[in-house]
Amino acid sequence: MRYRNLGAKQVSAIGLGEMPMSIEGRPDEKQSIETIHAALDAGINFIDTADAYSVGGPDTGHGERLVAKALDSWAGDKSAVVVATKGGHYRPGDGSWHVNGRPEYLRAAVEASLRRLNVEAIGLYQYHRPDPSIPYEESVGMLKEFLDAGKIEMAGISNANIDQIKTAMSILGPGNLVSVQNQFSLIFRSSEEELHFCDKNNIAFIPWSPLGGIGRTKSILANYPAILEAAKNHGVSPQQVVLAWMLSLSDKVIPIPGSSRKETILDSAASTELMLNEEELRKIGASS
Repeated sequence: MRYRNLGAKQVSAIGLGEMPMSIEGRPDEKQSIETIHAALDAGINFIDTADAYSVGGPDTGHGERLVAKALDSWAGDKSAVVVATKGGHYRPGDGSWHVNGRPEYLRAAVEASLRRLNVEAIGLYQYHRPDPSIPYEESVGMLKEFLDAGKIEMAGISNANIDQIKTAMSILGPGNLVSVQNQFSLIFRSSEEELHFCDKNNIAFIPWSPLGGIGRTKSILANYPAILEAAKNHGVSPQQVVLAWMLSLSDKVIPIPGSSRKETILDSAASTELMLNEEELRKIGASS
């Protein structure tokens, strides 16, 4: 496993996206815990979840509870694991997703996340998604409050544009915005500008859905001959090729492929060992 900087910490270059283990169609708890343990045993020490990763309503916080349970039953060094969670999104239980960036909501959300994760301070807490009804400064200002109070160790934002990143940097202070988590993949590259900005400003860029989304990966990759060719040449899966290409874009990039099976997260973890040559990288970049 290769490691990259997340603030002052070192985390695996590939993280585990927990969401598929908590939303509709999720596996049973035993399989999910086996998946998390497999990731940890493979050297992945960065797990991303959110309070909204659930089917909503009373199930809110399912992902956080699951991660806490998996860590509690894992025999390895838990102190080396960085758990990232988020607040500002919620699901009422009817299948929909909503945002709430009100300061009082976020205060309650971080306290609930602390309880579910059973920690004194959350490793990385991220404002999940901008709420257009609330000034961004007010919502992100809560991250500063949580940092100052010692409730979170590091602060990040998600689904943010350049102006919002700059705002967060200003509010949090020098070096205190450690990450930006945006959707980014071969078929969804609208956050390339944000990736480059993070690269220049020493901020980790965390692509979510790096393989194109739940259940869509194989059909998407079938349309990219350059990826299939590289996979055949190296004797690896196309998924590994995509992640290796993504890792090559910047040493600030830390993809978090979602997984609910140990086989898939172990395959993703192996991408950190795959070195594509310049021609392969050029072809993949051009084809996407």
